[in-house]
Amino acid sequence: MTSRQRALPLLLLLLTLCGQGSLLCPAGCHCAWDSGTVSCTNAGLQEIPASIPRDTVTLHLDGNQISTVRDGAFKNLPRLRELDLSRNRIESLSPGAFRHLSPELKLLDLSDNQLQLASKEDLGPTRAKTRLHHNPWHCSCALQELIETVNLEPETVSGIVCESSAQGPQHAGQPLVKLLDEGVNFCSLQRKTTDVAMLVTMLGWFSMVIAYVVYYVRQNQAEARRHLEYLKSLPSPLKEASVEADTLSTGL
Repeated sequence: MTSRQRALPLLLLLLTLCGQGSLLCPAGCHCAWDSGTVSCTNAGLQEIPASIPRDTVTLHLDGNQISTVRDGAFKNLPRLRELDLSRNRIESLSPGAFRHLSPELKLLDLSDNQLQLASKEDLGPTRAKTRLHHNPWHCSCALQELIETVNLEPETVSGIVCESSAQGPQHAGQPLVKLLDEGVNFCSLQRKTTDVAMLVTMLGWFSMVIAYVVYYVRQNQAEARRHLEYLKSLPSPLKEASVEADTLSTGL
C-alpha cells in the first residue's frame, strides 16, 4: 500500500470532522457530538438557528436576543430532550412554534423573557416540565387555561406574576397561582361575555322570526280584505253563486 493510499482514510476522517464542526454546528455555538449537546449560550443570536444538528439532545439558546419563536423551529429535532430559551427577549410564540417538539422532551425553559400573552395552543401537546416564571404576564383566561394545562415545574409556579390583569389593576404584582387559590377566575368574565353574546344573537334571531310572522299575518289579512271587497263588488247573482259554492264546499 502506497503512502498516498494510507493517507486517504485519514484525510476522509479529517474532512468528516471538519464538516461536522463547520457545517452542522451553528455559528457561534459549541457542539458536543458525543452527548448531543448544542450550546449557544450568550452567542448574540437574534433568531433560532436553522442549522441545528438533527441528533441534538440538549439545546441551550439562553442569554441571547431572540424575540420570537417561529413556526416549526424545532420540527427536525426528534431526539431533543431539553430546550433552554431562557434570558432572551421573546415577546410572542407562533401558533406552531412547539407543535413538533419531540414527545420525549423533558424540559422547556421560557423563563426570563418578555412574554405577556400565551395560550395552551401555543405550547402544543408537550408534557415536558415547563418554566414560565419572570415574564411580564397579562393575566387572562388564556393564561389561566395555559398554566392549568402545562406541566409546570413546581418551584417556579409562584414566579408567574401578573404584570397586568384582564380584571383590573388590583391584581398587578400578584402571583397568578395565589389569585386562583383565592377564588379569582379569569375565565368567568369571558364566559359571561360569551353567554351574553349568545343571548343577544338568539334574541336577534327571535326578533327576526317574530317580525316575519307578523308580516305574514298582515299580508294574509290584507289579501283576505281585498278578496272580501272584491266579492262585495260583484253583481248579486254572482254573489249568490259564490255563496252557494261556499255552501256546497262546506257541506262536502
